[in-house]
Amino acid sequence: MGNASDHAILSPSGASRWLACTPSARLEQQFPNNESDAAAEGTLAHALGEAKIRLKAGMIDIEEYTKIRCEICTFIYYSAEMESLTDDYADYVIEQYNNAKAHTKDAVLLVESKLDLTEYVPEGFGTGDVIIIADSVLDFIDLKYGKGVPVSAVENKQMMLYALGALHAYGFMYDIHTVRMTIYQPRIDNISTYEMSVMDLYEWAEKELKPKAQLAFNGEGKFNPGNACRFCRAKAVCKANADYNLQLAKYDFMDPKLLSDEEIADVLTRSDNFTNWLKAVNDHALLEAANGKKFPGYKLVEGRSNRTYTDADKIFTVLTTEAKIEASKITEPVKLLPITKLEKAISKQLFANYVSPYVVKPQGKPTLVPESDKRPELSSVDSAALDFAHVTNEELL
Repeated sequence: MGNASDHAILSPSGASRWLACTPSARLEQQFPNNESDAAAEGTLAHALGEAKIRLKAGMIDIEEYTKIRCEICTFIYYSAEMESLTDDYADYVIEQYNNAKAHTKDAVLLVESKLDLTEYVPEGFGTGDVIIIADSVLDFIDLKYGKGVPVSAVENKQMMLYALGALHAYGFMYDIHTVRMTIYQPRIDNISTYEMSVMDLYEWAEKELKPKAQLAFNGEGKFNPGNACRFCRAKAVCKANADYNLQLAKYDFMDPKLLSDEEIADVLTRSDNFTNWLKAVNDHALLEAANGKKFPGYKLVEGRSNRTYTDADKIFTVLTTEAKIEASKITEPVKLLPITKLEKAISKQLFANYVSPYVVKPQGKPTLVPESDKRPELSSVDSAALDFAHVTNEELL
């Protein structure tokens, strides 16, 4: 259920990034491209959506579909929401396909089609979610299962690249004049469609895509930090990105009265990327420290944590039957009082006698702090590294 483009140096999914900042493609190769939970969930949704489209289009029978669906249902990312949203996605695709057949009887529907992009991008390849080919129009539909950031189809570089691959592979079958690209993002009710002429697409490919793709493949060109850095695996340690974000520091040395409207606008323009960059740097340093690296002036310590109940039902039973405390005194509607409130409500002594056996204080996650911090430094790198075992580098970056 993986996507072949995951391992391409110039992946279509990262096209907007390496087109904006050509050296970033090679720079990223120094960092692992592990799959995050969100990406794994999206991969599963694509597989389920693909199976439903194939069933509705008569490409597979109900027996094969049931087998695929039963396998998908065993994954932890599967949910009732995914089931419902992929139903809607499949219905949308079939509706577009039926519209195409209404004016082109032999219209073609391709699902999860492998695309050769080497005509435009060195070693380029990818997989198109849905391609519908009919007279005069090529439809390209891309499922985006994420719910964090709305994705627009307008001049979407990934989709334009896929459209070129689809034209190269199948365009000879029909006289295609227009490419229609649609982002289908069901979890935030986003359906974005953009059309452009085939001639304009080819012009973009020759004038912008091909020369920049060659620069990116060679690791050449100028760094261009900004919004494109958001999903770059190298953003935490990229010097150009750091210089861009540290431009905010210039306001520390200016007349300390009031910022002008232009200066405020400059800060606002950089703020999202700055916050994202700071988190990336912190997470990168934290992961490196957990693996044994020492940063001057910092140490790895156990983070703070809060006490939690191990068995709230047992505590309620013990307090009401053995300690003879009224239930209304120790509960909020539907649930037991939080730990601190419960301790105040029944006294520290009763809390120690009856509740403490059912309260734990989990080990805090490792955190990087200045050496002046009073907490003891963690001495076991192996122990600290265990706390990061479930976190992928992509999630941290």
